[in-house]
Amino acid sequence: MKKIIISILLISGMAAGLYSQSDYRQTIRGTVFDKQSQNPMPGANILLKDVTPVIGTTTDSKGEFILNDVSIGRHELEISFLGYSTISLSNLNLTSGKELVLKIELEENVVTTQTVVVTGTPRKDQTINKMATVSARSFSVEETERFAGSLGDPSRMVANYAGVMSTNDSRNDIVIRGNSPAGLLWRLEGIEIPNPNHFGAAGTTGGPVSMLNNNLLTNSDFFTSAFPAEYGNATSGVFDLKMRTGNNQKREYVGQIGFNGFELGAEGPFSKEKGSSYLANYRYSTLGVFNMMGIKVGVGEAIPQYQDLSFKMDFPRTKLGKFSVIGIGGLSYIKLHDSEKALLKENEDANYDFGGVDLDFGSDMGVIGVSNLYFFDENTRLQTNVSVLGSRMTTYIDSLLFDEEGAIIQNSNYEFYAANFSEVKYSASTTLKNKISSKDNYGIGLIFDIYDISYVDSVIDHNLPGGFRKTIDIDGNMSLLRGFIQWQHRFNDLLTLNSGIYSQFLDLTGEIVAEPRIGLKWSLNQTNSLNFGAGMHSRTIARQNYFLQTWQESGEYIETNKDVGLMKSLQAVMGYDKLFREDIRLKAEIYYQYLYNIPVCESFPEYSELNGGDSFSGMVLDSLVNEGTGKNYGFEITFEKFFSKNYYFLTTMSIFDSKYNGFDKKERNTAYNGKIVCNMLAGKEFKLGKHNSITIDFKTVFAGGKPYIPIDLEESIAENYTTYDWSQAFEKRHENYFRTDLRVGFRKNGKKVSQEWAVDLQNLTNNKNIFSQSFSPRTKSITSDYQTGFFPMMLYRINF
Repeated sequence: MKKIIISILLISGMAAGLYSQSDYRQTIRGTVFDKQSQNPMPGANILLKDVTPVIGTTTDSKGEFILNDVSIGRHELEISFLGYSTISLSNLNLTSGKELVLKIELEENVVTTQTVVVTGTPRKDQTINKMATVSARSFSVEETERFAGSLGDPSRMVANYAGVMSTNDSRNDIVIRGNSPAGLLWRLEGIEIPNPNHFGAAGTTGGPVSMLNNNLLTNSDFFTSAFPAEYGNATSGVFDLKMRTGNNQKREYVGQIGFNGFELGAEGPFSKEKGSSYLANYRYSTLGVFNMMGIKVGVGEAIPQYQDLSFKMDFPRTKLGKFSVIGIGGLSYIKLHDSEKALLKENEDANYDFGGVDLDFGSDMGVIGVSNLYFFDENTRLQTNVSVLGSRMTTYIDSLLFDEEGAIIQNSNYEFYAANFSEVKYSASTTLKNKISSKDNYGIGLIFDIYDISYVDSVIDHNLPGGFRKTIDIDGNMSLLRGFIQWQHRFNDLLTLNSGIYSQFLDLTGEIVAEPRIGLKWSLNQTNSLNFGAGMHSRTIARQNYFLQTWQESGEYIETNKDVGLMKSLQAVMGYDKLFREDIRLKAEIYYQYLYNIPVCESFPEYSELNGGDSFSGMVLDSLVNEGTGKNYGFEITFEKFFSKNYYFLTTMSIFDSKYNGFDKKERNTAYNGKIVCNMLAGKEFKLGKHNSITIDFKTVFAGGKPYIPIDLEESIAENYTTYDWSQAFEKRHENYFRTDLRVGFRKNGKKVSQEWAVDLQNLTNNKNIFSQSFSPRTKSITSDYQTGFFPMMLYRINF
């Protein structure tokens, strides 16, 4: 605590002495596009309105503009073009260490006359994907840092939105409207990517540390239900992430130290004349450094080791159109050895539910993709993506035996479980989009994926010949073919209909599905709108589960999950939006989801695929059948003020119910049925002199207790590992969750360098939120594992 107080006082002291009166200046550049066709717009008018005299320019033949010698600070930009809605961009933050490069989209009016000019400010929550109607919003990179507790992680940031909750402080898995995190789709620059988190287990979508580097991202979309037809093989939600383009006129650099790692980044032009550029960032684990400083990071004596690299290269002016190359990859490894704790005579047992074993876990992921955008004419374009994705996960577990005093019995450890899962995915997609008129536009797309897979794992079983059994042992391939068509019709400037159909074919099972989607937005006037969305959604189970092997008394193995069908969901949402003024809005949504065709198991009637996907391990069962069901329904409300006049606030409340039926048809709570989630966030920016500022951001969250399965202590002692009493599955709940975070930051602009210091105080009140219960073979008792207590995180960034 003394270190934290000193750090805050140090930041305040620096701030007090940095009232620079020099007038530092920087450049604002950008490109203006037609929102539907994505064609550049020459001749658009650009006005910088908050300076005297007003500065203005027009876009050139490539739709580009530049404003030189602009004083640093927050600015307002107005963009207009005859026949299009005029927009104003406010609170643009121009710093001395980095040029501000913008991508601006204008929407053509349905009725255009030379006497009509529609002016407005683009809503901060409006999606980039214009086919979205309901249960969707965009977010900025600044929000991933501004919101206290987000730590620059998009997943942790969206947990503040209505309908979204986090299940574990030490991981960033997110539950959307009671759905398993396994139903989430990640997409980066139009390319579907595997779990983009360090220490991500097979079949999950989250992890402790994100590989996504927010220094490379730009405004992106997040969907929580009834998403457009171009997204598929997902039932929960969609992250549609965008990487920004590197500066194509000037080289710039960034250095950063924070929760996610020690970072170095660079960007700049390959060719200024051709507008080609690069953007790259490398990051290495910070947690190891904290461990050396004597600061516990929630994983006992273990030191998480990880590193990642992200990059993007753009070549916008070739004879064959615009090309982009993206890449992201990471390596991670950790060991959690209970034997080391026993030797140290520690009583704490917080091995992520792996007490009584020595665990070694590693996960690697890499993606490289090439995209081409080709315009046939000013209204028709073809987007083509080709990518290769690879992932690998290794797990080795040695089981340990302890005497009555908790000491290890010498030479008692034996290999209990071992797994090596790896796969390579080759993917190609192409999408044709056409703007027919100001009223109509459509898109048609195809996606083809081929997986080369190698899954091997084994478990000790002394009842079998050889003393072990292989649950999976496969080298092979599988493929998934998908297609969609979607159409947008604007009856007028107030009424829009989005419709489409998504279809997919899985060669492994031969199943084909066609999923209709529809959305309607009716703007009653400029401040009130009604929204409706509905659709059918489906997804495959975790790929390795298709190849699960069942041992027969004859000594043979058979694959009993090869014919498991797709999990399916029918979703409907109705929403109301009220804009009190351009920066304050109220949003309310009510939804219902019916889930069916859910894999369940006759020999394990309480089991359902709806309850997994939020941990480092999960249940893997054979002989699954598609006879389970589930339902999620609820009400959400959001009241927020977008950042303006140097402050913001966000308040959300979600009241919901989430149920499932296993093979026995008995209705139970799902593992994520917390019933209620409330978030309150607020922040203020205080200016210091002309160019420096202090930011203070606050967050508090209250959530209903998570249902759990009680432990059968007698059976656990007999088996030497945690054994659950499934007869009481999810009937009981942990205590309610409460947490408060505070973030204090200081930003300083020099002549050519900008710097930022911040401290993020997580769980400020050190509230004891229980995470789970587990059995300790060492103490022969049930122990409680708690969420992260009070924990400070520091950040330093320099741009130059």
